[in-house]
Order: sequence, then C-alpha cells, then structure tokens
Amino acid sequence: MPADPDSYAEMLARVRGFHTKHQLRENGGEELHYRVALMAEELGEIAACVTKGQTQTALAEELADLLILLLGTAIATDIDLNAAFWDKMQVLDQRTARMINGRIRVSEFRTKK
Repeated sequence: MPADPDSYAEMLARVRGFHTKHQLRENGGEELHYRVALMAEELGEIAACVTKGQTQTALAEELADLLILLLGTAIATDIDLNAAFWDKMQVLDQRTARMINGRIRVSEFRTKK
C-alpha cells in the first residue's frame, strides 16, 4: 500500500470533477481512441521539452498533463489505476535488470522461439 493513500484519491476525485464539469462522458471526451491520441500528443510535448532543453517547469507541466490524462482514462474505462499500479510494481520488483546498449533495462525479456 502507498504511504499516503489519500493523495491518489484526491487526484482522482479532482480529475473526476473535471470530467463532470466539462461533461466529457456525454460529449466524446472519454472515448478511448480520442484519449490515446491526446496521450500521444502529450508524449510529443514531453519529448519536445527534453530534446529542446526546455525548463523543468515546462517539463513538469507536460508530465502533469499526461498524468491527468492517464487518470481520466482510468475513470473513463472503470479501471482502478491505483490497484493496477501496485500490482504491476510487485511484478516489476521480481524482474532482473540487464544492460542493453549501455543502458539499464528492466523487462520481461522473452526468449525468441
């Protein structure tokens, strides 16, 4: 369990309130393909921050945008992202790391058949 379980609940409630305020469910804003496109757009903005040497403040804003979209997507799909996060961390904690092309990677490393 997280050290402060209320923090996630508060973020989720705030994003849920945003969805309600702007009627995203009723107006196509919770449609999954649309949300994936929005997340791809945010990843592009994050990449621009990194590759163009933008400020930490700019990067933080873009990361927050992506987090808000992720939380909203969890709301739209009725996925308990908090539980999914902790379940996935348990899986990741069991994996070993490898160096690939000079960088560390923690993955499932499936063998080719």
